[in-house]
Amino acid sequence: MKKHAPLISLGLLIVLLFLGDAAQFFQLGFVQFSDAKLYDYRLRLSLSNQPDDRIVILDIDEKSLKQEGRWPWGRDKMANLMDGLFDHYGVAAAGFDVVFAEKDNSSGLVVLQELGRKQFKDVPQFQTILSQIQPVLEYDALFAEKLKNRNVVLGYFFSNSAQGDEASSTGLLPEAVFPAGTFKGRSVDLIHLNSYGGNLPELQQSVKLAGHFTQVPDLDGVVRRIPMIVEYQGAYYESLSLAMARAVLGRPNLLLGFVGGGNQQYGGMEWLGLETSQGRLTIPVDEHVSALVPYRGARGTFRYISLTDVLHRKIDRSELQHKIVLIGTSAQGLMDMRATPVGEVYPGVEVHANMISGILSQNIKQSPPYIVGANVLLLLLLGILLSVLLPLLTPVQGMLVSLAALSGDVLLNASLWGYADVAMPLAGGMLMIMALFALNMSFGYFVESRSKRQITNLFGKYVPAELVDEMSKHPEQVVSMEGESREMTILFSDVRGFTTISEGLDPKELSLLMNEFLTPLSRVISKHHGKVDKYMGDCIMAFWGAPNPLPEHAHNAVLAGLEMQLELAKLLPQFKARGWPEIHIGVGINTGRVSVGNMGSEVRLAYTVMGDAVNLASRLEGITKEYGALVLVGENTKQAVPEFVYREVDLVRVKGKHQPIAIYEPLGLVGEVEADVLAELKLFHQALRSYRKQEWDTAELQLLSLRNMYRTCKLYQVYAERAAYFRKNPPGESWDGVFTLTTK
Repeated sequence: MKKHAPLISLGLLIVLLFLGDAAQFFQLGFVQFSDAKLYDYRLRLSLSNQPDDRIVILDIDEKSLKQEGRWPWGRDKMANLMDGLFDHYGVAAAGFDVVFAEKDNSSGLVVLQELGRKQFKDVPQFQTILSQIQPVLEYDALFAEKLKNRNVVLGYFFSNSAQGDEASSTGLLPEAVFPAGTFKGRSVDLIHLNSYGGNLPELQQSVKLAGHFTQVPDLDGVVRRIPMIVEYQGAYYESLSLAMARAVLGRPNLLLGFVGGGNQQYGGMEWLGLETSQGRLTIPVDEHVSALVPYRGARGTFRYISLTDVLHRKIDRSELQHKIVLIGTSAQGLMDMRATPVGEVYPGVEVHANMISGILSQNIKQSPPYIVGANVLLLLLLGILLSVLLPLLTPVQGMLVSLAALSGDVLLNASLWGYADVAMPLAGGMLMIMALFALNMSFGYFVESRSKRQITNLFGKYVPAELVDEMSKHPEQVVSMEGESREMTILFSDVRGFTTISEGLDPKELSLLMNEFLTPLSRVISKHHGKVDKYMGDCIMAFWGAPNPLPEHAHNAVLAGLEMQLELAKLLPQFKARGWPEIHIGVGINTGRVSVGNMGSEVRLAYTVMGDAVNLASRLEGITKEYGALVLVGENTKQAVPEFVYREVDLVRVKGKHQPIAIYEPLGLVGEVEADVLAELKLFHQALRSYRKQEWDTAELQLLSLRNMYRTCKLYQVYAERAAYFRKNPPGESWDGVFTLTTK
């Protein structure tokens, strides 16, 4: 113990750091971020993906906007909607995830009244007709009348304005659900907001309930919870989802649940309650009186019905009878999209639908105040145990103990999540265990690496540095450097138009340019665990999977190819500033079985790769310029790494090979490619299908459209020209869609 005292002390310092975060004395940003992502992961694993048939979303979608015109629509339509929902369809309750803040003058009444005051003020007949039609044209009053005595909940919003409440607030607020002073003496940290956007007074006064649809994202911009109650000027207002639940349940009063039965000494809020004839419904809340949204699934889990179809009675009555309906929008132009754990673009109205469903189904995860103490105690026990125990164990024993502690922490957390509906923090414990393990293992690593560095320094003068590094890490595998057959991935990159570039520079400048260009690209290859085989003028040849096996050799090679293009883009401004020409490279990548090992003669050996897969990688690099592609990969590579998004480029027969191959352009990892790129990709693949079906008119039209939309993409021009040629010179029914390349 005395020998390991410094290491134990460092471990205890790490434990204190994580305990301070868990006890909320301070916040470690990386822990908070990790905990949020782990919460999202647990949530996605436990999604039911089942709709709640009690709730239907009436969507102001693109179809509705096209049919009815841009939003907001006339209040006469809203009045007609109320009649349809309650008289025709017989809905249980209706809620608006929109606000009616401005008067509706679309009827033309204002113009008629102005005429009555001026041009026709002395025309009795006009005045008589105006007084008769005025009630029909007062659309706001008509809508307000249709809201009365119906189970309708209006929506409004709160915000924080730099100007303050008087300057930026509009409309009328509903009656507060709790008066000022309700939470006096309690340790409840409600969200305070200083301005609001309410509905027109005549509309607000026509309904019994209204709720705010304010959503407060977490620090990473993701909506994981909704504030059930917020504070404005000392009074307290309920959310839209809470008001909707109360509307459905007969408008019961809200109950407040505090830890310890309402002890004034510790007044932490634990739940909100709704007392109904069937019993009490509770809503678990946190210290900000916010509730975690119990998402059921990805966007579209709830039933969406186009609002225009409801407005015109095109929906069968049974689809809405006795349903809870939420009126909101999924149209992109109306800006009601949110980032959520189950989707980066998620309609705000469906967030409220999930919360209403959770309140009625009683399946909301809870994170009560005592969870903080429980988490601190767990971290304290695990931290002390590992800080003292790990220095006394061998590396293998330490790894097993750390894995056991990590597994136990995760299992406990999963059990609380699944069986008690408790969302307990997880990242702090996991990161603390990993930090303690890393601390204890790093000492042995640095001691061992010192001897390996000596080997590297000794032999680095005689053999390539990359190979020496592998030899020092795995000296037992040096004998395996004889020639052998192995599945590997090979990369070739070459400068386009290098001959022209070299002619414009003197030898010294050209040498300097090549060094400035090859060094960062080689670093990218090394970063992704690749080996630079050789430089051939402006060409780089590299491989993955030797001398030591690399299971993800294809994945790393594709990442390196994409990053090489990004690295080159960073260099171009520097080249321009030095008066050097602009450089562009093509990258070809292929995966296959090759021969790898020490090859050469008695005079000199080189550790390199040979085989048909190597030749194909070189061919792929050569044809990048034919299609204007930055990176091309063979079919074997695509199949080996399906986690990338690919553009299918062509079926080709390269020079020197009889069998056709499919070639692809990787665009990025799945989930990281932007939506507009995916949309473009979908359009091209549709055009490619038309091309291969010999539907030349359709293909040419689609490709010309793509070319006009994306003029920098050479590929669309290539295919448009082919389609135009084949339209005039049909290839026949035996055509297999393969394009034969005549150059390397």
